[in-house]
Amino acid sequence: MTTASAFPQDFLWGVATAGHQVEGNNVNSDTWFLEHLPGTMFSEPSGDAVDHYHRYREDIALIASLGFTSYRFSFEWARIEPEEGHFSVAELNHYRRVLEACHEHGLTPVVTFHHFTSPRWLLAVGGWEGTRTAELFARYCDRLMAHLGDLIGVACTLNEPNLPWLLESFGIGGVAPEERGSVPVWAAAAERLGVDASTVAPFQFCSTEAGFNVKLAAHRAATAVIKARRPELPVGWTLANSDIQFIDGGRELADRVRRDVNERFLEASRGDDFVGIQTYGRTVYGPDGHAPAPEGAETNQMGEEIYPQALEATIREAARIAGIPVIVTENGLATEDDSQRVEYLRAAVDCVAACLADGIDVRGYIAWTAFDNYEWVFGYRPKFGLIAVDRATQERTPKESARWLGNVARTNAMIVQAADATA
Repeated sequence: MTTASAFPQDFLWGVATAGHQVEGNNVNSDTWFLEHLPGTMFSEPSGDAVDHYHRYREDIALIASLGFTSYRFSFEWARIEPEEGHFSVAELNHYRRVLEACHEHGLTPVVTFHHFTSPRWLLAVGGWEGTRTAELFARYCDRLMAHLGDLIGVACTLNEPNLPWLLESFGIGGVAPEERGSVPVWAAAAERLGVDASTVAPFQFCSTEAGFNVKLAAHRAATAVIKARRPELPVGWTLANSDIQFIDGGRELADRVRRDVNERFLEASRGDDFVGIQTYGRTVYGPDGHAPAPEGAETNQMGEEIYPQALEATIREAARIAGIPVIVTENGLATEDDSQRVEYLRAAVDCVAACLADGIDVRGYIAWTAFDNYEWVFGYRPKFGLIAVDRATQERTPKESARWLGNVARTNAMIVQAADATA
């Protein structure tokens, strides 16, 4: 017997990218700067990436041809404002052409105003702990809206402002300001910027209370300027929300991490038009911290348990706490085995269908990621892409996962094969 899980008529089906991960040569950004420092945490530099900066037209046409109805991408602040107060009209026009290409191919542009990377100059004035950062970010967003706002379909202010607190629970980052000078990469950054190491606070690695306050202020200031230009434009931020669980002895830690990473950011989302949920699996805590994947469990390229069911838990948590519509703005699997990815996506989409069936307002599912790309500190090894890229030739090759999810998008329904009870 065959059944179909139908989705709302205006449901967004898409794939996502981030500028630094695909465009290439984002030389004015703080991330490019960090990639090339002694003691860097990045396994390799981003370099040319997949040259999406020049190939966006054919890339957008390819995404649309697969059946998708939306494309999530980001504007690069470091390109648009390479020096404080200097805005590049040429770069603004570049992103206008990207937006126009989306509309030409029937894709709703879901645009992230800040996806981890900032201009290098921002790092020199306090980064994401700086007292001026919220105001500077709002000014940048206002300039974007003045030049590009009429073409944006959905606006995401900040990508994963809560990620540093999740990483901190794994023992990654979380260096107190007074201790940064003893860490080689932060000491090297401070020396080259001519500042005290205690003030070096990049977005991805900033997990202080000052960082929380600055990010929240930046989100709210950005929302205000975006709404001032286009009151009807849906605005929210996107959160890295893991399904946080525990085993014996781990409840206290799990509760603390859930509060720091998920709940307080969802509470801060109340009043927004939507919240973007970005989930890849579950995080399980035991008495000694993060618990390893269960014995015999399938794992991804980073050694993490493959657990697509996490998405249903985080959607339900977001709807319960934030009380606003949800868009799944990232979800995917790092694997060389694309058949494994298809099964992961199938299970994840089924999670979305289950939430919709229970009356939860989910407005889209956007997979991470369109292309095999630069995965930050992990470099180019993890393969999340639905489209393979030969980086020697930059040739794009859609995988079966792209065709499978694209067909779901084209039909706006997932076909489910059920066992025949009479067999």
